[in-house]
Amino acid sequence: MGVKHAREYADILTELTEAVGAIDNSYEFFDMSREDWVALGESERKEVMEALADDVFYGLGEQEIIQVGSGVITHRPKFHVIEVAVDGTEVRIVRLI
Repeated sequence: MGVKHAREYADILTELTEAVGAIDNSYEFFDMSREDWVALGESERKEVMEALADDVFYGLGEQEIIQVGSGVITHRPKFHVIEVAVDGTEVRIVRLI
């Protein structure tokens, strides 16, 4: 289902992909080990992060907070944003409108 948004989904996905990619161990969301992650090529890593961003976007439609590695991704419907934070520090804000 995902979250309600007025911006183009492709633009949101691009920003969310970059944001989840900023979480050092975000690959753990897919139960990947560090060795598996390091073994991937750059294009494969980008595909994994895009799949993660897509899964998170749709997951936020069911629950407002999702743990990704050492980060937390929060949907703030009142403000029409998705916040990506690591260790309580805000990393990125993805606007939905």
